[in-house]
Amino acid sequence: MPAKGLREELPRVSAADLKTLRHSSALLAEQTQKVQLLLEEVAQLRAEIRSVKEAQKVNQAASEMALEVLVEMSDWALKSSGATIDAQRTSETYNCKENWGCRVLWFFRTANPPDTILQPDVSPGNCWPLQGHQGQVVIRLPARVHLTAVAVQHIAKEVSPSGTVISAPRDIAVFGVDADGEEETLLGTFTYDVAQELIQTFPLKNAPLPRAFSRIKLLVKSNWGNPAYTCIYRVQVHGKSKPESLD
Repeated sequence: MPAKGLREELPRVSAADLKTLRHSSALLAEQTQKVQLLLEEVAQLRAEIRSVKEAQKVNQAASEMALEVLVEMSDWALKSSGATIDAQRTSETYNCKENWGCRVLWFFRTANPPDTILQPDVSPGNCWPLQGHQGQVVIRLPARVHLTAVAVQHIAKEVSPSGTVISAPRDIAVFGVDADGEEETLLGTFTYDVAQELIQTFPLKNAPLPRAFSRIKLLVKSNWGNPAYTCIYRVQVHGKSKPESLD
C-alpha cells in the first residue's frame, strides 16, 4: 500500500490529544515514583519493626538474666527472712572476763550472740566472737536452697576497735547439712584474705548444686593470728530455693 494511503488509514491525533497523553504519562511517572517511595518507606518501617522486636527480645533476655542473677544472689542467711542459728551445733561465744585487754575493750558490753552474723549491721565491734581460733556455726535457712555461693564479711583495720584484723577468719570450709543434721556434704574450702575486699564471695563447686539444703555449716579452721577468739561479722548464703512439690 502506498505511504499516502497508509497515512490516511491511521487515526488522526489532535494536538489536544497529544497534550493530554503527555500529561497522563507525566502523572503516571509521578505516581509510579510515589509508589516506589512508599514501598521504600514500608520496607524501612518493616526493618525498624524487626529491629524493635529484636531489641525487645534482647531486653527481655537481659531482664530475665538480671532476675536470675538477683535470685541467685539473694541472701538466704538473713535473720529478717527467717534464718536462724542451730545453737546445739554452733561453737561457744567467747567469754573475755579473764582477759584484761578484752574487758577494757568491751567494757559495759556483753558479747554478741551468734545470730549477729545474720544481720546487715557490720559496724565496728558488732561481730560474733567465737571461742578460740577455730570453731563453727550452723545456719538454718528459711527454705531448702540449691546453694551457689557463700560470702563472708569483716571490717577494715582502720576502723577496728583493736586496731588490727587478726581476729578475722582465714581458712574456711563450707558444708551443706541435711534436715536432721546427721549428714554433711563438703561444698568447698576457701581463704578469707584480709588484704582484699571486705566482702568476699566464694562460689561453691558444682554450683548450683543439684541437691537442696536447709542448713549450712561454716567451719573456721584458722584466723589471722588471734588465739583467743575469732570475729565473724556477717555471712551471706546465695542460691535458688527449691520449688515446693505439689501433692
